[in-house]
Amino acid sequence: MQMLKARPKSRTRREPLADHLLSMELSSGDRLSQPEFHRRYAAYPKHIKFELVQGVVYMASPMRRPHALDQVKLSYVLESYSAATPGTEVLDNSTAILDEDSEPQPDLCLCIQAEYGGQTSEDADGYMVGAPELIAEIAHSSRAIDLFEKRDDYRKAGVREYLVLCVAERELHWFHFPSGETIRPDREGLSRSREFPGLWIDVAALLARDTNRLRTALERGLARREHATFVRRLGAARRKNS
Repeated sequence: MQMLKARPKSRTRREPLADHLLSMELSSGDRLSQPEFHRRYAAYPKHIKFELVQGVVYMASPMRRPHALDQVKLSYVLESYSAATPGTEVLDNSTAILDEDSEPQPDLCLCIQAEYGGQTSEDADGYMVGAPELIAEIAHSSRAIDLFEKRDDYRKAGVREYLVLCVAERELHWFHFPSGETIRPDREGLSRSREFPGLWIDVAALLARDTNRLRTALERGLARREHATFVRRLGAARRKNS
């Protein structure tokens, strides 16, 4: 993630926070609490993306075409899974308020909805609060912040699974934080989620951006008894919470 600097929106009479423009500025490397970061970030145009990771401010560089292509394919898998799994939802570039020094904006999240027993909720302003069960990031390379500071932040916050697709190396890293293990492809080249039964990813197909093979692998996972059991469990949690 490139470290850049940007300035907030110019002052207007209808924006009282802009009367203290200097106090609203964000720069990569700043150390801030989550509430202060959030207050300043709200003053910026929507197309400018900042994140707070371990109390440090980072500004994202513009998205390259390979990143966008990979994100679409991974999003397709997660959204297809969610469509077949009532009680789950996929979020794209949604701000996540994790704790007092962490407010990232993950590329993708797969969450169990709160009424189905999930870990996240929505605050009065519509922001996600709490750790999504699964987070996925598209990283430029294996040297990116996603595999270091962000990984540590997500694990500490209670994220269950974390996927990082490294664009340059064409690698997928899939972490299962509760066990401390890495989810690796089996002999068929399939990586299988431990938190979301039936979420199967053909790793070679993902790296090749092959939608048809991704669909075939996922359909196999969704047909498994484990997925049906998971759907029933979510439904039972929904009835208990209603």
